[in-house]
Amino acid sequence: MKARLFVVFAACILAGIAAVPGSFAQATDWQKIKIPTLPAFHPAEPKRIELPNGMVIFLQEDHELPLIDGVARIRGGSRSVPADKTGLMDIYGEVWRTGGTKAQTGDQMDDFLEVRAAKVETGPEIDSSIISWSCLKGDFNDVFKTFNDLLRQPEFRQDKIDLAKGELFDAISRRNDDVGDIAAREAAKLAYGADNPYARDPEYATVAAVTREDLVSWYEQHVQPNNIILGVVGDFDSAAMEARLRAAFGDWPKGAEEKKPEIEFHPEKPGYYLVSKEDVNQSTIQMVELGVTRDNPDYYAINVFNEAFGGGFASRLFKNIRTEQGLAYSVGGGISARYDHPGILRLAMGTKSATTIESIRALYQQIDELQTNPISPEEVQRAKDSILNSFVFNFDSPDKVLRERMGYEFYGYPQDFLERFRAGIEKVTAADVARIIPKYLHKDQLKVLVVGNTAEFDKPLSSLGTVTNVDITIPPPPGAKSEEPAQKPSASNPEGKALAAKVVDAMGGLAKLQSVKSLRSELTLTRKTPQGDMALSIQSTIVFPDHMRAEVQAPQGTMTIVVTPDAGFMSAEGMGVRDMPAAQKTETMQQIHRDLVFIGQHLNDPAFIFSAAASEKAGEGSVLDVNGAGVSIRWFVDPQSGRVLRETYESMSPAGPSHDKTIFEDWKTVDGLTLPYLRKNKQNGQDSSAAQLNKIEINPKIDSRLFEKPATEAKTSP
Repeated sequence: MKARLFVVFAACILAGIAAVPGSFAQATDWQKIKIPTLPAFHPAEPKRIELPNGMVIFLQEDHELPLIDGVARIRGGSRSVPADKTGLMDIYGEVWRTGGTKAQTGDQMDDFLEVRAAKVETGPEIDSSIISWSCLKGDFNDVFKTFNDLLRQPEFRQDKIDLAKGELFDAISRRNDDVGDIAAREAAKLAYGADNPYARDPEYATVAAVTREDLVSWYEQHVQPNNIILGVVGDFDSAAMEARLRAAFGDWPKGAEEKKPEIEFHPEKPGYYLVSKEDVNQSTIQMVELGVTRDNPDYYAINVFNEAFGGGFASRLFKNIRTEQGLAYSVGGGISARYDHPGILRLAMGTKSATTIESIRALYQQIDELQTNPISPEEVQRAKDSILNSFVFNFDSPDKVLRERMGYEFYGYPQDFLERFRAGIEKVTAADVARIIPKYLHKDQLKVLVVGNTAEFDKPLSSLGTVTNVDITIPPPPGAKSEEPAQKPSASNPEGKALAAKVVDAMGGLAKLQSVKSLRSELTLTRKTPQGDMALSIQSTIVFPDHMRAEVQAPQGTMTIVVTPDAGFMSAEGMGVRDMPAAQKTETMQQIHRDLVFIGQHLNDPAFIFSAAASEKAGEGSVLDVNGAGVSIRWFVDPQSGRVLRETYESMSPAGPSHDKTIFEDWKTVDGLTLPYLRKNKQNGQDSSAAQLNKIEINPKIDSRLFEKPATEAKTSP
């Protein structure tokens, strides 16, 4: 049946081709098929208006749908922010909208726009900020008034600033989760220089340093009519729209003009740079160097080279490294060009860990072969055809053309740059491509970044040359280290032992604590996530000193986590059994050794150091530093009751090193043991979770097989 359908389908195709007069029916060789000349490209031109105060307006009529959209681009972006305030524009771009206006809160604005299916949005860019609207034609007057109010009278409300900061803190804590993000971020630092504004990252300290006064000052300095380019596209009459916009903005006095910052580029030295990630089985490789700007005379030849060498499925890199050699999941790249600053020459590749060095050598070989086997005229023509045939789809709507024209205005490019692009590409020859390769691509100047699991590499990265290890540790929030001891004490002091003894007595006494061989707890863990609180039911079993099993009831099903001295693994339905990364296993074992019961059991163990300063207070109890079993922890103890009020310590989260705090509340006694049933946790100053214990069993009967790893389903973590 399938064969018959295929025959019928093929016959229909052939019949369709034969029915086209004088075209493909006569062709027996695809190379003889005549490709018609591309028609002339004449995009609809927007109307340009410049107000006396310097505001530039573009109007682009589009009567296909009853919609009117507008966007204002305002000079001044994150590249102009001082280094110690990095993150200001992220906060500004969000709170400009969420903070609302002096007359209307952001939440009220949400309600107002929602019933009209309209939007007014703001956001940050590297060199500008954006405020835009989108609405039905019939709602234009109402929505434009909201847009204008937000543009002219924003109110950066403090509660929204605090919320934006919290979101940014969360993003910082998770920035090492994705290998691709790590590679792109660190490669930019290698190409531009670590302190370059185009490569800076917000840190806890720089975000914390941003104040409402900073946002207001930024707004007042930059939001001036002579710094604004406004584009409007949609179903309107240009004359009427011009009159409306002149009435709205004509009386706005000119302000100080934004000056482009002077930015120096100091790329790192050529060589090999390594980010070690033990929890992956693939390597992400990037080779980088400074790129060019779009006003470079070689811009068109560079575009053709990029397409031929690393631009798609037909490129050399893809065909040779991925298809023929099977070394890469993805491979490509080229010489990037930006409007007013150099882009990044970037050749990127993803491969399995075991072929990391082989893949780097293969990429080097492709660069070398550009000299012995230049990009051929056929490759050049195929690249040009690909660029030109897809070119029109980048500007197939009035909205796309309008934004392109606004970009030329913003960066001072000629307004016919769009038309020049097609002509420039058509003129490129194989000789042009051969000429620009040695001019811009220098193998000996490349900074080679590898993000991967070094234990699984086919050869050490050092076999290629000197390696510089890249530290992606996330610096802790301001003041996070203030609660940590300046240095580890060498021995307990009398005050520390006395305070520790008081803690032990408060929990039930040393004899009771040392009688505890195991604990089984049923608890509800409420985690903070960007989508809201997520509650998980957990049964935790600890056998002191070094066995732990947790069964987690999640929306996706049950997950089991087990750690012993000999193993660490996770299992779930449909996932099988996977080995736990070494860093996660170590951190889980340290969780056992930070347990109040475990530490209390070692009151008289000389390997445990209890140190306190009798006069030191932190506002919430006497300070007791505990060191032992590979952990360092600071307790804040109520000197009257002996209960631990809170503790602070350093841990390793999935996002990197973390400064943690746990607050202990709701103390209850079970079988002679007094423990906190509520534990509120913070990571890097932000609420992260809360554990509410519902039931505790002391020394329950435990089957040792609970800690055995199922050998038949064992898998290696991805």
